[in-house]
This record gives sequence, structure tokens and C-alpha cells, in this order.
Amino acid sequence: MRTLVWLLRALLFFTLFAFALNNKDEAVVRWFFGHEWRAPQVIIVLVAFGFGAAFGVLAMVPAWWQIGRAHV
Repeated sequence: MRTLVWLLRALLFFTLFAFALNNKDEAVVRWFFGHEWRAPQVIIVLVAFGFGAAFGVLAMVPAWWQIGRAHV
């Protein structure tokens, strides 16, 4: 079972690595008032994913606090 888990992890890693290699082209994110951010596409996708994950965790904090207080 452990071998299967490691094989799935390796598959995920190599899939994401291939995605990164295929998306090295520069992309532009246009902000307000003429501001731009130029970066490789994969960096933009990873930053967006990171902000989304952080937002999701922060949105769950109040619920975790309520659950923690209920068990005390």
C-alpha cells in the first residue's frame, strides 16, 4: 500500500513538473490603473492556487475555533 501511495505521489509530481515545463511562456496580469505583472504562466497559476488555498484555510478558522470551544 505504501508503494502505491509513493507511486501516486511520483505521478502527481511528474505531471505538475511537465505542466510547469510546458507553461514557461511569459504572461501578463493587468491590474488597475495600468499596472502589469509579467511572469511565466506556471508562476501565475501557482500564486493564484496559493492565495486560494490560504483564503480557504482562513475562511475555516472561525469554524475550527467553535469546534475547539465545544470540546473543552
